[in-house]
Amino acid sequence: LRPRLAVRFTAKHVYAQAIDDDAGKTLVFLSSLDAELRKQKLKANIASAKTLGVAFAAKAKAAGIGSVVFDRSGAPYHGKVKTFADAAREGGLQF
Repeated sequence: LRPRLAVRFTAKHVYAQAIDDDAGKTLVFLSSLDAELRKQKLKANIASAKTLGVAFAAKAKAAGIGSVVFDRSGAPYHGKVKTFADAAREGGLQF
């Protein structure tokens, strides 16, 4: 089974994680609060969603994850969510 890529946008930040639901463990986690990304002063907007999508894909690929199931946490699939998904696909993730 493929891990679930859950993405959540709050008013100020973005959180994304790859979850193995069978084991109940988070495999990869990335947020706009991470030290290296915090220096870029990312917000919860479309420009930041693209940056975070590419960064998440790179981190997931480094952990050996190439294919995921996308979980948008109930948010409509447009704007920030769609930009994040497209950027993750550009970074090499398949879903």
